[in-house]
Amino acid sequence: MPRLVVVSNRLPFTLQLAGEQLEYAPSSGGLVSALSAYLESKHREDPTFEHLWVGWPGTAVPQELEVRVREESLATHAAYPVFLTAEDVQNFYDGFCNGTLWPLFHYFPSYVEYSPSYWDTYIRVNACFREALLEVLRPDDTIWVHDYQLLLLPGMIREKLPGASIGFFLHIPFPSHELFRLLPTPWKRQLLLGMLGADLIGFHTYEYTQYFLHCVFRILGHDHRLGQISVEDQVRRADTFPIGIDYDKFMTAATSEAVIHRRGELEASIHGKKAIFSVDRLDYTKGILNRLTGYEEFLVRYPQWLERVVFLLVIVPSREEVALYRRMKQEVDECVGRINGRFGTVEWAPVVYQYRSLDFETLVALYQLSPVALITPLRDGMNLVAKEYLASKPDGTGALVLSEMTGAARELGEAILINPNHWTEIAEALDQALTMGSEEQVQRNRPMQQRLKAYDAKWWAEQFLSSLSKVKSRQERLSTRSLAPPLQEEIKTAYHAARRALLLLDYDGTLVPFASQPSAAHPDPELEALLAALSREPQRHVFLVSGRDKHTLERWFAGLDIGLLAEHGAWVRRPGEEWKLLKPVTSGWKEGIAPMVRMYVGRVAGSLFEEKEFSVAWHYRQCDPDLGEQRAKELIDDITQLAANLDIQVLEGKKVVEIRNSAVNKGTAAAQLAQELDPDIILAIGDDQTDEDMFRALPDRAVTVRVGATFSRARYSLRDHRAVRRFLRLLT
Repeated sequence: MPRLVVVSNRLPFTLQLAGEQLEYAPSSGGLVSALSAYLESKHREDPTFEHLWVGWPGTAVPQELEVRVREESLATHAAYPVFLTAEDVQNFYDGFCNGTLWPLFHYFPSYVEYSPSYWDTYIRVNACFREALLEVLRPDDTIWVHDYQLLLLPGMIREKLPGASIGFFLHIPFPSHELFRLLPTPWKRQLLLGMLGADLIGFHTYEYTQYFLHCVFRILGHDHRLGQISVEDQVRRADTFPIGIDYDKFMTAATSEAVIHRRGELEASIHGKKAIFSVDRLDYTKGILNRLTGYEEFLVRYPQWLERVVFLLVIVPSREEVALYRRMKQEVDECVGRINGRFGTVEWAPVVYQYRSLDFETLVALYQLSPVALITPLRDGMNLVAKEYLASKPDGTGALVLSEMTGAARELGEAILINPNHWTEIAEALDQALTMGSEEQVQRNRPMQQRLKAYDAKWWAEQFLSSLSKVKSRQERLSTRSLAPPLQEEIKTAYHAARRALLLLDYDGTLVPFASQPSAAHPDPELEALLAALSREPQRHVFLVSGRDKHTLERWFAGLDIGLLAEHGAWVRRPGEEWKLLKPVTSGWKEGIAPMVRMYVGRVAGSLFEEKEFSVAWHYRQCDPDLGEQRAKELIDDITQLAANLDIQVLEGKKVVEIRNSAVNKGTAAAQLAQELDPDIILAIGDDQTDEDMFRALPDRAVTVRVGATFSRARYSLRDHRAVRRFLRLLT
């Protein structure tokens, strides 16, 4: 049975060394909680289910203990530890992960460190994870890599295991292109390529998914269609999977004796006052100072609440060795002291502040007793505290005040959403929450609770893994179309046995790569020699079927004994003959269309206008990608409206918009040649949408080949122009 291999920076336990004693303390965090809940449920449902968790055990392990730690981890936790030195952890986790990626991805560019040594360590540690994985992976394993610490790992695995099933999920925000582009070019390219090593890349929100796709497009040049990205000879997918919580765990705990008892103790300590609860890890992204300032503004604006509320603020220690976090801790301490000094009395402290971790029962008890939860991150990938608060309210009461900058805000729209940078909004939201009737609270909370119950941690994991399986199935369907060596040999045999053969070859993107300028894609000596060899035998009819004009094709291929079809088949020149129109067409429509196309050249820097006898084209390969795509859509819309009564067709190709006569297409030309020559074998190869006309028009017995990993009417596919040339050399 296939095994699930989870890979994350940290294992679900933290190893604690005390001499020869080894203790395995459970790790905390949303990633561990969600995955642990899913894995436990899978093992309950299916005893044969297998999983392995690969990650760092949380501490530097002496070399003499590594074998023992590995054996115990495998035996008791189904875990395989990756051992790192203290220096690696310093430069990797505290350095590149939390000094570079964390602030950049959370929109704090002024905090980003651009250290080459951190980057080098990041590469090395990701490679360490790959080597550890290679020691334990089985051929049918599904690999699920998690989070920003391992962005390079999917690509590294793919290099070693091209056919592996790899998923990747990012648990923090993915930034917009304007921020991601701040990274040095080699870094940002390698990070994106690393992520694209995964078959499926998952994000918490649609917004993060679109930012990723935009960066892939702007930086790597890979476009997408509904989240599907063609990378070399494979299709990858980016999609949205909002992470859930173990809803039933919190709902059940809320009515347990331990939590009820703990709630009673806590209620006694606040002497009947209404509690506003907040819990967060110490981090500048969490907006802790903002919520304190907002609470202070609330006490100023609404003095009727003085001595009637208490703000229960819990901050979990984090990265205390980092100077930035120490300064933040000091600022929080000072802010709490200022508020308590300004408003407090002998019997009332406005803020009850704890700097420590909470056990599970205490956390749920605090959720239970607090009529208001105040959650104000400045930027957060998801924020599970908001979901846990709602899941701990069996009666449906409670008011959730939530930052609109969290991923959770996309799902919890019934909460009181606020901008955490606006203290007045926080103050007003607190008053609204405290005065909200229980009926309205339930009316708001029940729909959110129903969603949290339906889309819990188990649902999240199953949806991701199911989608990964579908991506792999799609890849397999595409790979069955791949013109593999055995199929090439069969075609070669049939080709040489044929009395007469017809080869129909597109040019740009099929025989040569695309060039920044159309005029730069002239044939190289190798291609000229290949075409000459293919056309050497008199009964082997080779035709280039191109959208280029006849003068360019004649200039480039005049010395070869091959046929030429120009302007998508409008003109045909058989070997040794003159150019002829394939069918009568007119070009009078160009007088009205060409000026409009020229206007777009002026609107978009780097774009080009090309006029042929029976078509005009607007090229935008050298333009800003986003602007080019936008203007292309506008041009198509303008021409479609203007030319509603004209017999013309608008085609959107690869970085080009072309307008031509409706009667002219590659299919018409290819079908006519096939009928005239009556070949025993027809071979047609193309890479563009215009070549689909050719594939469609040819008889079923034709061998049709689409270049690139995409669905097509062609029977087979080849990876790129280099693969096409290798295949054609086989036929010579």
